[in-house]
Amino acid sequence: MSVHSSNNQSVCMPPSAPSEPVNQPDDETHQQLMQQAEACLAEQFQLPGFRSGQRQVISALLAGRNVAAVFPTGGGKSLCYQLPSQVLPGTTVVVSPLIALMKDQCDALAERGIRAVRLDSTLSDSEYRDAIRSIRDGSTKLLYVAPERFFNERFVAAIGHLNVSLFAIDEAHCISQWGHNFRPDYLKLAELAKRLKAERVLALTATAPPPVLQDIRDTFSISEQDAVRTPFYRPNLQLKSSVVSIDQQYNLLLQRIKSRPVGPTLIYVTKQKTAEDIAERLTGDDVAALPYHAGLPSEERERVQRHFLESETATIVATIAFGMGIDKSDLRYVYHFNLPKSMESYAQEIGRAGRDGKPSTCELLLCPEDRVILENFVYGDSPDRRRMKHLLEVISGQPDEFHLSYYHLSHETDIRPLVMRTLLTYLELDGYLQATSPRYNTYKIHPRVTSAAILANFDGERKKFLSGVLGQLTKARKWFLLDVTGTAKMLNEERSRVVKAVEFMAAQNWIEVQVSDLVHGYRVLKPMDDVDVLVERYCQRIDQRETNEVERLDMVMQLAMATKCLSAALSEHFGETLDEPCGQCTHCLGEGDFELPAIANRPIGDAATRAIQLISQKSGEILVSPRDRARFLCGMATPKMQRKRLTREPDFGVCDHIAFSEVVKQVEALGDLGRPKQTF
Repeated sequence: MSVHSSNNQSVCMPPSAPSEPVNQPDDETHQQLMQQAEACLAEQFQLPGFRSGQRQVISALLAGRNVAAVFPTGGGKSLCYQLPSQVLPGTTVVVSPLIALMKDQCDALAERGIRAVRLDSTLSDSEYRDAIRSIRDGSTKLLYVAPERFFNERFVAAIGHLNVSLFAIDEAHCISQWGHNFRPDYLKLAELAKRLKAERVLALTATAPPPVLQDIRDTFSISEQDAVRTPFYRPNLQLKSSVVSIDQQYNLLLQRIKSRPVGPTLIYVTKQKTAEDIAERLTGDDVAALPYHAGLPSEERERVQRHFLESETATIVATIAFGMGIDKSDLRYVYHFNLPKSMESYAQEIGRAGRDGKPSTCELLLCPEDRVILENFVYGDSPDRRRMKHLLEVISGQPDEFHLSYYHLSHETDIRPLVMRTLLTYLELDGYLQATSPRYNTYKIHPRVTSAAILANFDGERKKFLSGVLGQLTKARKWFLLDVTGTAKMLNEERSRVVKAVEFMAAQNWIEVQVSDLVHGYRVLKPMDDVDVLVERYCQRIDQRETNEVERLDMVMQLAMATKCLSAALSEHFGETLDEPCGQCTHCLGEGDFELPAIANRPIGDAATRAIQLISQKSGEILVSPRDRARFLCGMATPKMQRKRLTREPDFGVCDHIAFSEVVKQVEALGDLGRPKQTF
């Protein structure tokens, strides 16, 4: 089942492999590669020259070194892997969590005659098969992959033999567990790069304060000289802020929009309902606006995105689901109707304005009550000790090697999936577990040709092996089922060989394959001798993460109070110092030094008290503790709440405007009100 690569005749291909190892070229070879890169920049990318930082990054990569690139949003990060992908001899693998970015970049590259493919959850089986084939035969050299694809044993089997010249990680700040957007999957990318024998690694981000950049460097063995940071400050962005009450918030937004010249406008809000409400109110006030959030149908989201990209006057009211990977150079206004959750989020969101270099305005309308909702999100993610102990007891009771379903474990422990995966990552970091290959428990197969037609292509041992695999298919209602693990045991073969055989047949279009029931593998490295001690340790770690997230909110609020130059304060957060104040922000114009009015404590009210009594009786053992009941009142769903459909109750989230900690206190004061009675 060997695969032969075809030659790519692109003008950007190097003449031949150097005599030295590819990742350690000599000076002459490095100079030739840079010359080819410059020719490729002009001929295929049709660009007159490199932007700030790009030459340094690309030169280091072509010299075979690992590199970190910290460029502001819109600073040209994508060229740093797109261009080398056309110069280096093997495949460039780009890991990105942004499906919109992957699709847009593949389409934009195709317009330049550069082939790139993406592998994400939106592809059909035939599109996936064609993408894998083009990577295998060498006709495509640039592969975009969502992080979760590396949990797919079909994907790993398909690319396991690739020559990976460059392994690029977009949004690399997700690697840092102390960063603003930690993703546990990212911690495994360094090990994955080793498994793929990647010759060089590129870590890219727009938002990396010095401690996060240090984490990135440590994880991917990047020297200080190869951590390239371009200036964060953009003088064409005027940063403004105002402190407003809830009653003033919408009227001030409307006044700002109508008093400024018309131009493409993006208004960020926290909640989906707010996006719809504000868009409707603006439209009623003669400002045509469209909402955008993750809850809309995909067709509607695509329609809004197209309107935004094509219009010179579009106004979009959106949650943070909008904007990732969407490149519009003439965005003139970015308003934060609600508070961003961190300085990093704020920087990323305003960074979408004025990419054409023309003046643009970014204004933050700080309503102190907005902090309550964001703070509640922070506390709502954290499991209590009871759930934490349940999770650790489940894990400690497993055999030395085991597989588990994140979905089922999340529902069993009632811990939200991302938090649960973070806790499992802590167990890995502390040496209790080691992740092994994930796999699918169920393979569904639909033959497109007969078994005889498939076997006619083979002889000898391969034919015997494949005959054995096909002989294990069992008929279901519409598809055949294959127990991959059972088949491997029956044939006395490695599971990976069975998966590769299935992948090969799919690539030849002999069969159609669907997989389900993903389970993740782990190996126990040392026993959890005292679960209670671990519970305390991880609760403290979760508490520290909560503290960090709340401090991030404090930083944004401090910025919005405009007690110093906003541009200088933002640059300072990212490790830079401006030579002088910007001269155009709220503080520099003498409009700042705002004071924040105190947020009064509010009672949850009699209606909420009655609601929690009724829902506690209805929910059984789901809403037992005061913290559980406070989650319900504040609108913080847990897996069991969702399964029980408690989120559809009319009183779900009735106290989302009250601080979670205050709701917990008031629910505690109610005592055993509403606790389900035990019956024996």
